[in-house]
Amino acid sequence: MNDTEVTIYVIALVLVSFLIIWIVQMIVDVLKSPFHYPYFVEEFDVSGKRNVDIVEYIEDFLNNPVNRNRLISHKRKIGEWKKEQQEYVDQCFLKKRRQRQFLESIDDKHAFQFVTTRKQTRYRQQNYYRTSYAVHQEDDWLYVDWQWLVNKDRELMAINHETTLKKYHSQKQRNLMTPQLREEIMKRDNYTCQICGKFMPDGVGLQIDHIVPVAKGGKTIPSNLQVLCSKCNASKRDKIVPPSKVKITHAESVQRRPVVNFPDDPEESEDQNTMQIPVVFPEDPDEFDW
Repeated sequence: MNDTEVTIYVIALVLVSFLIIWIVQMIVDVLKSPFHYPYFVEEFDVSGKRNVDIVEYIEDFLNNPVNRNRLISHKRKIGEWKKEQQEYVDQCFLKKRRQRQFLESIDDKHAFQFVTTRKQTRYRQQNYYRTSYAVHQEDDWLYVDWQWLVNKDRELMAINHETTLKKYHSQKQRNLMTPQLREEIMKRDNYTCQICGKFMPDGVGLQIDHIVPVAKGGKTIPSNLQVLCSKCNASKRDKIVPPSKVKITHAESVQRRPVVNFPDDPEESEDQNTMQIPVVFPEDPDEFDW
């Protein structure tokens, strides 16, 4: 065998090898599952915080009506994905295999995933220069299904989505009065004493009062807080003073707001502006009618 024949033989061998690899790869691609379940993933940055309770972060997340709308939209997305994939399976030539792969890909028990992350500083050195960069490390995961979210939402609805369950049942209610909450109540009550009606825009002389005193079981939540001037607060002491004509409490405003009850199947809900009103999860949305 001369050099030319050897060269031709080698080239042919290489081409055949590439062809075999390509065919094998094609077979693998055809046989592997094409289905990818659409998970909902939400991250919470807990950098610098200790004793983090991921459930409490989820409750804070659920207290925001915008986030509840996001969850309902994703539940609808999962239903649409299932319908589309089932239609694909019905028309596929590998129907039995694809049907099995499709059913195996459905993971409703872990559809909604929440993760806490921490920012860590790392360093790289190049040309004798050391530079820092930040990375996010996963801290904890919690995988839940739709019914878990529904049950949790019902518990939070009982307290008007005003705080987390842990904070609501805390024995140290006074410790929950943060500067952010204080400023929120000041703005809500327009820097006005809710008993005498005195307007003090600079906030000096105004105090945040528990309508139902903490000693009598009052909670540090917006509906139980009001702005009082120092004089009215001193005279009120630990009494429960009914709202004056000046006062429009947060609780009253919550009661006046319409509540939207979504249908059992979120896919069938009509398009409407639900971003500014309380969102109530469907009672039994676990199973869609495909």
